[in-house]
Amino acid sequence: MPRRIEHSATYACSPAALHAALTDRAYWEARLEAVGGTGATLDSFEAAGGGAEVALTQVIAADKLPSIVSRIKSGDLSITRTETWGPLAADAATAEVTALVSGTPATVTGTTSLTGDDTATTVRTDGQAKVPVPLVGGKIEQAVADNVVRLLVAEARFTEQWLAGR
Repeated sequence: MPRRIEHSATYACSPAALHAALTDRAYWEARLEAVGGTGATLDSFEAAGGGAEVALTQVIAADKLPSIVSRIKSGDLSITRTETWGPLAADAATAEVTALVSGTPATVTGTTSLTGDDTATTVRTDGQAKVPVPLVGGKIEQAVADNVVRLLVAEARFTEQWLAGR
């Protein structure tokens, strides 16, 4: 059974300011450098129609993986993520998010939304981790979900700093 992923962060800026960051290549490059980990790459970035499609790869070293994950995949994990942000309309925007773990059946899917007003914007991610492996899939799903939330927290901290510097 897939594990739910839920995360929320609030920023002291307008939705327009946050959306401008999320549709800016420089933001993604800086975010990957700060919290992407060793070997992270921005594979593609395309801004169009007021939104952006971002694809990136992150690598988790084998020695950093929970032992339960090593049961289905030896070596480092390569994770390909995409975020497809729509345009900002009425102080709101949404993104479809996916992550695929190379060489495994593990997937993460979800939606991220931003809403707010001139003084604050809340970003909410709702998704699920799915690892269809008999016996250990549920434990791996929980490990994936926990790690995704930790990553979202780190990315939110980076985003706060990025916005404060602008």
